[in-house]
Order: sequence, then structure tokens, then C-alpha cells
Amino acid sequence: MVKRTRFDEESCPVARSVDAVGDWWSLLIVRDAFDGSRRFGEFQRSLGIAKNILSARLKGLVEQGILEPGDQHEYVLTAKGEALFPVIVALRQWGEAFSFGPGEPRSELLDRRDGKPLRPLEVHAADGRLVTAADTEVRKP
Repeated sequence: MVKRTRFDEESCPVARSVDAVGDWWSLLIVRDAFDGSRRFGEFQRSLGIAKNILSARLKGLVEQGILEPGDQHEYVLTAKGEALFPVIVALRQWGEAFSFGPGEPRSELLDRRDGKPLRPLEVHAADGRLVTAADTEVRKP
């Protein structure tokens, strides 16, 4: 078996975040948790994932403090897990823009209050102005 490269000591926050979340299965588990899944069987049915893989991913998400075991063998998002909401929304919005053909059916994320789609996420500087990648720089230690 190939050993997974670890990034938990990297100076890059993106690398450490990817290390904490794990892989695409883990992000889909987190997505399903936001959609209301709580039990092992619910995640398994939704994702069609093998039980051994799901078990390993759930264990990893618990170890990272993203999910915690709840009552009745449930998994509940922690505050750390809830903080992944903008990440899931960003991935969803990117997918909406670039992964579907015109008129192709897809799920929608709607505001419960008014039933409307969310505005596209934006990145703002500390002073409130909109910034793009070209407006930023990375300072490495």
C-alpha cells in the first residue's frame, strides 16, 4: 500500500487544510452532513461508498475534530466542521459555473428564508473592497 503524503507540518494553510480534510470522499461526507445526514447508513446510501472506506473517512474526520460522535451512533458537525460551510459553497458554486452544460439538471443550494439561490461568494480585503488573486500575494516564512 502506498503511504499517503502528509502536509500537517507545512507552512502553507492550504496544504494543512487539505491534510485535515483528507480527500474527496471526506468533503462529500461533510457536504452530506450539511444536508442533514447523521448516521453511517445515511452517508453510505447517499454516497454509494464502500463501508470500509466510509468507516475510515468518518474516523479521520472525528480525529480531525470536524465531526463528533453523537447520540444513537450519529455523526455531528463540530464548530470546526461548520466552518467548512464556505468551502463547500465555494466548491458548489465553482461546479455550477464550470461542471454542467446549459440546461443540465443539478441540485441547488437555496436560502431557507426566501427560497432563492445564494449570491456568489466573493473575497474582500480588510477594508471591504473586492479582491482577486491578482490583488494578493503570499508571504512565506
